[in-house]
Amino acid sequence: MRPRLVVLRLPSLPPPQEETAIFTAYRPGLAAGRDAQVLHRAASPGFSGWLEHTRPAGGCVRPVRLTGTIAAVDRNTGRVLSEQHTDELPDRTLYKACGNRRESACPDCAWVYQGDAYQVVCRGLTGGKGVPASVGRHPVVFATFTAPSFGPVHHRHVPRHTCRTRQRCDCRPAPCHARSNAGACPHGQPIACFARHDADDPRLGQPLCLDCNDHAHQVVWNHFSGELWRRTKQAAERHVGATCRRRGIPKVGIVTASGKVRWVPPVRVSHGKVAEMQRRAAVHFHVLLRLDGVDPDDPDALVPPPAGITVDDLEDAIHAAARQITVTTPPHPDQPQGWLIAWGEQVDVRRINSTDGELTDSKVAAYLAKYATKATEATGHTSTRLTPATVDNYADPGGDHIARLIDACWHLGRPTHTDVTGGAATADDRQASLDTKPNVYAGLRRWAHMLGYGGHFLTKARRYSVTFGQLRETRATYRCNEDDDSADTITIGTLTYIGSGWLTEGDAFLANTAARQRRESRRIGREELAHEAWLVGAAA
Repeated sequence: MRPRLVVLRLPSLPPPQEETAIFTAYRPGLAAGRDAQVLHRAASPGFSGWLEHTRPAGGCVRPVRLTGTIAAVDRNTGRVLSEQHTDELPDRTLYKACGNRRESACPDCAWVYQGDAYQVVCRGLTGGKGVPASVGRHPVVFATFTAPSFGPVHHRHVPRHTCRTRQRCDCRPAPCHARSNAGACPHGQPIACFARHDADDPRLGQPLCLDCNDHAHQVVWNHFSGELWRRTKQAAERHVGATCRRRGIPKVGIVTASGKVRWVPPVRVSHGKVAEMQRRAAVHFHVLLRLDGVDPDDPDALVPPPAGITVDDLEDAIHAAARQITVTTPPHPDQPQGWLIAWGEQVDVRRINSTDGELTDSKVAAYLAKYATKATEATGHTSTRLTPATVDNYADPGGDHIARLIDACWHLGRPTHTDVTGGAATADDRQASLDTKPNVYAGLRRWAHMLGYGGHFLTKARRYSVTFGQLRETRATYRCNEDDDSADTITIGTLTYIGSGWLTEGDAFLANTAARQRRESRRIGREELAHEAWLVGAAA
């Protein structure tokens, strides 16, 4: 009975839904094997050492297992102080967290990534971690760029909000597509919908008629949306520069590496951008845009813009760029004139830290960091990269909305020599290898599991803020400095990948539960420290 008591004390917190593959329900015959594994591991003499050994990857769903040699080297002399092979470690392997940013793939690693994403975004708004605090006084706006319509879809629109927070909105929505004189589309489907959709209605984002929706244009838009954003930011910077010229603000001379003087506008736009996949499977961008000045003596310095340029000018530049900039894609056998890539009509630009207090630095940073850990989950599709052997499991020209989008990716990304001029691609066409000739549409097959979008879900300008690499390096340095003995040593590993995942479900249960307990303890500790600091400040 003693081992049973130990096991019952471990899971102090309920497991998240994302880990159902690891934390199986208690049903006869299913959990019995895991229970035996947990009892065997917890009763072993080296259980405490094993738990400490797995701590770096404790909360990971599928940690990477490595084998090889780990050496401690003197930082000053380069002499090898000690050497250890992974065969001497518990399980004869070294565990490393997978580092996956997607919450649906690994909640614990996504939690770490989300914290880093918050720091990347927030430091560009308030300063810190090497970014000067003066950036908090720069003009900054929060803009949302949406995709155009590729066909009518079911949507939820609330004309007047009376709720306290949009995250828990329970306001009565308007009818979806209320049209009293609406008829049917050319395919015989009604083009009206009088339903008042709930927030969790599975019909949201689905086309009213699948045959009317332009799936080819939608995946091409997803694929080229990054180029559209690049040109839009350039146009916004040019617009602000033109505003400076009209107001008599001179250009700034910067000395290049060759010794020549290059004259540039006195302002530049730095951004932090997050891509979000909507329910209709079209990407839209949430962007923080900040106006910076240019210091001729130190071009890399973050200085305020000239006094004559305000946040109103930044807003005007964004709206002007969104209206004017379009991209015409290269010719394709199915579309010889290419596709037109442009923004949708809904371009929302809002100010940060305004008097209403609705958008603050911390709220925006948390909002963007949340979406940085998501991908296509909103659409219901979560597959990994597709191959000719697996694409037929997801692509179907006559299937649902997502199946048709994947089929459009695979069909449009086919080799250019494939003679398919129209209609749906056959199985042989979809499984043809990629063309060796340059083909700008070939990436649609590589990113078919992302419905055509191949960009990173969090990007930023070089001067906007800190980088993920800097944050990870700081965290690694902190962990090394926790041990005074390792201050003058560095660890060098010669390791080889041998597999992924825990050895047993029981090991996963124990390691993940211990990681959640440590995280909860840290959270409580931070809250206590913050409360004590508040008490000290109130007493003063």
